[in-house]
Amino acid sequence: MYTIKFICEELNIKPLISNDLTSKISELVYDSRKVNNPDESLFFALKATRDGHDFIPDAYKKGIRNFVVSHSVAFLEDKNDVNIIQVNHVLHFMQELVSYHRKQFHYPIIGITGSNGKSIVKAWLFQLLIPEKKVYQSPKSYNSQLGVALSLWNLGPQYDLALIEAGISEPGEMYSLQQMIQPNIGIFTNIGVAHSQNFPSKQEKLKEKMKLFSEVETLIAGSEYIKREEIDPKIRLVTWGRTDMDQIQLIHEETHSQLSKLKIRIGEVICICQVPFTDRASIENIMSCIACMYFMGYDPETIVERIQNLKPLEMRLQLKKGINNSSIIDDSYSNDLASLKISLEFLNQQNQHSNKSLILSEMEGLAESEKLQQKLIALLNSSQLQKFIWVGNRYPWLKDIEIDLLQDYSSTEEFLDHLTELDLSNESILIKGARKYQFERIVQRLALRSHGTVLEINLNAISNNLMLYRSLIPKNVKLMAMVKAFSYGSGSFEVANLLQFSKVDYLTVAFADEGVELRTAGIALPIMVLSPDRDTFQSLIQHNLEPEVYSMDFLDEFLEFLKEQNISDFKIHLKLDTGMHRLGFFPSEIPEVLEKLNGQNQVRVQSFFTHLVASGDPGQDPFTESQISTYLAAAKQLESGLGYSFIKHVANTSAIVRWPQAHLDMVRLGIGLYGVDMDKNLPSLEQVSCLKTTVTQIKELPAGETVGYDRKGILSRDSKIATVKIGYADGYSRRFGNSVGKMQINGFLAPTVGNICMDMCMLDVTGQNVQVGDEVLVFPSIVQAASDIGTIPYELLVNISSRVKRVYYYE
Repeated sequence: MYTIKFICEELNIKPLISNDLTSKISELVYDSRKVNNPDESLFFALKATRDGHDFIPDAYKKGIRNFVVSHSVAFLEDKNDVNIIQVNHVLHFMQELVSYHRKQFHYPIIGITGSNGKSIVKAWLFQLLIPEKKVYQSPKSYNSQLGVALSLWNLGPQYDLALIEAGISEPGEMYSLQQMIQPNIGIFTNIGVAHSQNFPSKQEKLKEKMKLFSEVETLIAGSEYIKREEIDPKIRLVTWGRTDMDQIQLIHEETHSQLSKLKIRIGEVICICQVPFTDRASIENIMSCIACMYFMGYDPETIVERIQNLKPLEMRLQLKKGINNSSIIDDSYSNDLASLKISLEFLNQQNQHSNKSLILSEMEGLAESEKLQQKLIALLNSSQLQKFIWVGNRYPWLKDIEIDLLQDYSSTEEFLDHLTELDLSNESILIKGARKYQFERIVQRLALRSHGTVLEINLNAISNNLMLYRSLIPKNVKLMAMVKAFSYGSGSFEVANLLQFSKVDYLTVAFADEGVELRTAGIALPIMVLSPDRDTFQSLIQHNLEPEVYSMDFLDEFLEFLKEQNISDFKIHLKLDTGMHRLGFFPSEIPEVLEKLNGQNQVRVQSFFTHLVASGDPGQDPFTESQISTYLAAAKQLESGLGYSFIKHVANTSAIVRWPQAHLDMVRLGIGLYGVDMDKNLPSLEQVSCLKTTVTQIKELPAGETVGYDRKGILSRDSKIATVKIGYADGYSRRFGNSVGKMQINGFLAPTVGNICMDMCMLDVTGQNVQVGDEVLVFPSIVQAASDIGTIPYELLVNISSRVKRVYYYE
C-alpha cells in the first residue's frame, strides 16, 4: 500500500492539487462503475472510446478523492477534498507506477505470450505448481496494456512465483508490457494468425512478441516456432518438439475417442501419459507446461502424474438460468482475489433479482497470509451481497464478514449434502471455486438442464461491438440499442443488463410485454416500444414505457386514455414515414399533428424519427438522401410548431457507418450490435452468438438406404450418418434439409441428409472421425447459412427457439 505522497516522490512528479498526501492507495480504478474501496482508490482518467475525464463526477460521487488526469477538469476545480496528479499520458503513468511496484518483488516472474494458448498454459501451470509453491496468476485474459498493469498491481510478498500473460495487437506494444512485467523466465506458446491484421508478416509479429523476452534468463518454446539463432545467445533456450534436439520430445501420439496417449522424452527419460485432449493446440500447450516443469527441476514421474490429471478448462465466466427462478454465474474453474473481484463486478451488473449470493471456496495462500484474509474481508464487505456461503476451513476471521446469512461447510460434499436445506431461489448466485473443490458439481445441481443444444452468447463481443459503433459517432450523439425480438435471439434482461451497465441512452423493444419483462428484471433505462396498441396502454403507464406514435387514430386514443388517467407530459416518440411505408405519419400530416399536440398537455414529444429503407445499399443512395432531406424538413417544421426541441434520430446500423451526416442527436444500433455485418463495412465486428449441439448416435448404412421422413435422403454410397440434437422445433428450418444445410464437426463441414425432423436431423460424416458426444457448430457462417435458404441472418437468429438453452459468457 502506497500513499499519494510516496507515489509522487518515487515517480518524480508534483501533484496539481493536494489535500491529504497521506491518503493510502490500494486500488487502481479506471471505471467509475467498478468501485469497491473508494477511500483507498486512485482513479485514472483513461482516454479510449470514451474519455475517462467525463466520468470523474461519477467516481467522486462514489467516494473517490484521488485522481490522475491529463488536463484540467472543471468539476474538480472547486473541490477542496481531492488530490489530483496531472500527467501527459494517464495510461503511461499507471504503467510507470506498476513497473515500480513490480520491482519490489524478487521472486521469479514467468511472462507468457504467443498467438494462442496463453491463458490455458497460465492456468494449467498454476494447477501444476501450487502443491509446492504459492503462485500468483494474472486474472482471466488480462493481457493488454491496461490488463497487465491491473494484474501486476496485485503482486504481493506472499507469493513464490507469478504467471503473467501478455498480448499485443499492434507493433510497438510489447515494449511497455516488458517494462512492466520484467520477466525472468519466458514461455512462447506459438505463432499464428490471431491479431495479424496490423502486422505485415508473421515474422514481424514474431519479432514484436519476442521483445517480451529481451531480459529473460530462460526461454521455453516449441522448436517449430523459435530457433536458437533468433534469440540472444545469453538466453538459455528450453525447447519442446518432435526432434532429438529438443529437451522435451513428443515421440508418438495416439488418439482414442476423446483421449490422447503420448510417448514423450523428458530430458533423458521416456514416459507414457494419457490426457483427455485430442486437438493439436491442447497437446502443444501440454508440451509447454512439461517443458516449464522440467526447467524448474521437477522429476519426470511427478510431471507425468500431474499432467495426466489436467482437465479441460472453462476459461469463461458463464451466466446460466438456474432452478427456482435463479440466475447462476458459473466461475468454478479457479479462485483468487483478483478474479473474484472481476466476478463480483459481473454479479453486480445483474439486476434481474434483488438478492445476490456468493458460494465461495478457499483460496490458495489464504491460511498463511493475514493480508490476503483482510483483503478478502474488505472485498466481500463492500460487495452488496445478501448471502454468502463458504466452503473450506472454518477460520475465526469469517465472523468479520458483515453479511447476514453466512453459512460455512468444510467440503463440497458437505455443502451438497445440505443443499436441499438452503433457500436458493429468486436470486443471482455467483459460484466461484478453486479447481480442487470441483464446484462444477454445484453448478450441475443448481443450473437448469438442457437437451444438448445451446446458444452461447459472448457478452464481451456485444460490449466490444458497442464500443466499435460508439467510436464512429460524435461524443454528444446518443445511442439507442435495439433489444426487440429477444435481442435478436440473444436474450432479454441478460443483454439489457450489459447495455445498462455500458450506459447506452435508450433501449427499444417491439412490444410492451418485452418492456415489462425488462422493467421486472430491474432495467431502469428509458425504453421505447415500437408496436404499442390500446390493450397495452395501462402497461405503458405502469412501467414507464414510451410508445412510438405512428398514426392520428393511435394518437387520439392515447391522448384520451391519458386524459382519463389525469396524466400529463407523458413521453412519446413520433414516427415519420419517408419511404418505408410500414408505420408512421406522412410529411403532409405534420400540420394536423401539430394542431393536435398543441391543444393538449397529456404528452410531450421525446423524439422524432424515421426509418431508412436501404442505407446500406450504395445503389439506393439517392433514395436515402431523399429520405434524410424529407425528414430534416419535417423535423424543422415540427420543432418550430411545438416551440421546444426533441431528440432527432434517423440512422440505423448501416447508416451509422455509411451516413455520418445522419447521426443527428441519436443513432439506433440493431443487428450490428449482435455481430452481423450486413453490408460488410466493419470486418472487426465480433461474432456474438454460436449455436451448438452434439452428436447423439452414429450409423453405418449401405448405399441405397434412405434417411429421414418421406425417404428423401437417398444414399448413393455406403455412408456414415450422424444424428444430432437439433430440429425445426429448435429453430433449424426445414429448408436446410437434403444437403442445403451444413454443420461443422471437428473442423469439417457435414451436409444434412434427408428432411429436418422436429427435434433432430441427420448429417453425412462419411470418411470422418466423428464420435458420439462430439460438438457440432450449427451455423459455421450465419450469413452463408441465411443465403443458402434465401433469407437474412435476422430470421435465423430470432427463430432460435426459447427451449434452446442460452449460456452467456464473459471472458
